[in-house]
Amino acid sequence: MSSHERFTPQVIAAKSVERAVLVGIDRGRGWGVSESLAELTRLAETAGAEVVATLTQKMGAPDSRTFIGKGKLEEVAETARELGAALVVFDDELSPSQQANIENAVPETKIADRTGLILDIFALHATSREGKLQVELAQMEYLLPRLRGLWRHLDRFMGGGVMTRGPGESQLETDRRLARKRIGELKRELKHVAGERELQRKARARSGVFRVSLVGYTNAGKSTTLNALTDAGVLVADKLFATLDATTRTLELPDGRTVTLTDTVGFIHKLPHSLVEAFKSTLDEVRESDLLVHVVDGSHAQAFDQIAAVQEVLGDIGAADRPALVVFNKADEMDQDMRFQLLSRFPHAVVCSALTGEGLGELRDRVAAEAARQAITLTILVPYDRGDIVALAHGHAHIVSEEHVAEGTRLVVRAGVQAAGRLEPYAEHRRAQ
Repeated sequence: MSSHERFTPQVIAAKSVERAVLVGIDRGRGWGVSESLAELTRLAETAGAEVVATLTQKMGAPDSRTFIGKGKLEEVAETARELGAALVVFDDELSPSQQANIENAVPETKIADRTGLILDIFALHATSREGKLQVELAQMEYLLPRLRGLWRHLDRFMGGGVMTRGPGESQLETDRRLARKRIGELKRELKHVAGERELQRKARARSGVFRVSLVGYTNAGKSTTLNALTDAGVLVADKLFATLDATTRTLELPDGRTVTLTDTVGFIHKLPHSLVEAFKSTLDEVRESDLLVHVVDGSHAQAFDQIAAVQEVLGDIGAADRPALVVFNKADEMDQDMRFQLLSRFPHAVVCSALTGEGLGELRDRVAAEAARQAITLTILVPYDRGDIVALAHGHAHIVSEEHVAEGTRLVVRAGVQAAGRLEPYAEHRRAQ
């Protein structure tokens, strides 16, 4: 436990920021508990809390009743009381019964877990209609099995007699019905919004424009990279999950080809499954991309662990087989040893700094090379009365050459599979590029 001093009620009341105690278990495998709690601290601070202490316990697996042992739980309660902490956050998702048991053992203190904290941050940062719907759905599905805890203050009145005439179990059942009804409404609304997004995706696919998605761990610098490449003007902040809404911009490559570049929601270690499900329509953009640009904070001590966490989520959404280019961002914060370690593990990666511009030229070249590799080269002869086909070629393919002959307009184009299929009827010569 971190060192601390005792706080009087007057001192605590003067504090405007909610004080929090963090709790984690050391399983002796996977992510180290200190690194995981350091990230949980960032999450708590992003949500608006001040972390005043962290407590850990070595355990092979969480206790089924209280997550941590009885003695450690008593220490948590004492620490929260001494430090005037109004919030205790556990570094894993608690089951409804675990949360209820902990709440009984640590009275007059809010109990939260990593999942609830992440959902709270998403609710804080959601701005679009779709984003707000997605977050509310995830929150409602998270809260539904935990509604019993919201009425625990009535338990002492359930024995009959005076003060038994209140909401109690009847109100609880009403709340559950209302929650299920709201979940149904949210799913219907999201289905409608997802339909609109699907139409936009299909239109982009039909256009034949090469589609690139930026993916990566939260705070790796995806939005900064999007802004640096396209002048998108997306919000950039040194916070976890600063932006949630997918943003698509066009990017002109060195060879003159235009591609779309989409910034997506960041991933994180122990990303709640409910969020993956709720953001499914947004993440479909990733699964259907022609290329994933995996942006990694190359200066972070857990860079390789973060790569593994992102790859796990990509597998969950069915995007693990997409062509990918690893980009180690924040080169301005790396020394030579760090660069050597990164490139020894990922020799084909790009090292860049979206902040200073270092390496962005190489990144554009690599994206262009991948777009060209997946393109088809066609020589087409278009009659003069089919100006729409010429417009199609100019809008959705890269024009290598163009000349006017007696029979019409002859163009040599490089196009994606979709656009090439629409231009194929006018082909004189076709070869894979």
